[in-house]
Amino acid sequence: MTRKYVDCRETPSVSGCTLAMSGEEEELVRAAVYHAVDVHGHTDDEELREGVRQGLADAPVADTTPGAFVQLIEFRTDRIDEVERMAREWADAIGADRTARWAVVGADRDRPNTYVEIVEFPDRAAAMANSEHPATTEFAEKMRAVCADEPTFVNLEVRSTTDFDD
Repeated sequence: MTRKYVDCRETPSVSGCTLAMSGEEEELVRAAVYHAVDVHGHTDDEELREGVRQGLADAPVADTTPGAFVQLIEFRTDRIDEVERMAREWADAIGADRTARWAVVGADRDRPNTYVEIVEFPDRAAAMANSEHPATTEFAEKMRAVCADEPTFVNLEVRSTTDFDD
């Protein structure tokens, strides 16, 4: 069964909640409704349950296949909280035009204030469309202002993948 997810950041909220949950649909609906009642003050009724159910999406998975495009972005900053805030603002600004399917940001354990972001796209054309979007251009300019030097990019066409869980 496909795992589902729900993310409070994708629902307008005055609380600024950042909780994300995933699981099988029925257990996730129960948990999300409990959270909505306990944290956000909603009433547990059929309308809330249906709204939660409608807001569920397939859980993102690293289902990258040959032909996909992966971009590695390495950058140095002592203002990572600002970069993360700007990334959330970028996601809001680009909205449905976003072509990136998933991203991971990792902190380099051996080099303080060094980070690598890995971003996956369906193909190179989708990556280029994402890069050329005005919201991405604005984000890149803001990011450069808080980085110690110019971010470096490695552009990779996926040749093969291995799933170690199978």
